[in-house]
Amino acid sequence: MECNFRIGHGYDVHCLQEGLRLVLGGVEIPYDKGFVAHSDGDVAIHAICDALLGAAALGDIGLHFPDTSADFAGIDSRVLLRRVVSLLRERGYAVGNVDCTIRMQRPKLRPYIDRMRQALAEAMEVEVERVSVKATTTERLGFEGREEGASVSAVALIYRA
Repeated sequence: MECNFRIGHGYDVHCLQEGLRLVLGGVEIPYDKGFVAHSDGDVAIHAICDALLGAAALGDIGLHFPDTSADFAGIDSRVLLRRVVSLLRERGYAVGNVDCTIRMQRPKLRPYIDRMRQALAEAMEVEVERVSVKATTTERLGFEGREEGASVSAVALIYRA
C-alpha cells in the first residue's frame, strides 16, 4: 500500500561560544555568542532537514552533508534546506508543513520568530502558514538553561505530490 502522507522527526544541538554568529531559522540574531559548527550552525534548519529527510526515509543531514566535507564548511544552512526539499521533490514528495521548537535561555527569540518563519518558508518554497517556529527557555535547567547551547526539535509532514 502506498503511503500518501509521511511524518518525520528531527533534533539538533549545538554549543554556544562567544564571538561567533548566531543564526537561527535562517535569520542572523544579534548576540554575543553563536553556534560552534562546521556550517553556520543553524540548529533550527538542521532539525527541520532531519525531520524532512526522516519523513522520506532518506537518512539524516550528516549522511547528505557530512561535517567532514570542506564543501559544507561555513555554508548557509538555507542552502542545505533547499537541497533537502529538492531531494524530496525528486522522489515525488512535497512539504505539507513543519513545526519546530527552539530551546534556548537567551536571547529572547520572540522578536525574530516571524522573520524565521518567512526565511524557512522561502527556502522550502511553501506558504509561511505551513511553517511554525516556537521558542522556549528551560527555566535555567540543563545545558540550554546554563546558556551553554541550544537544542531544537522539529516535525514535518510530507505528502505524495
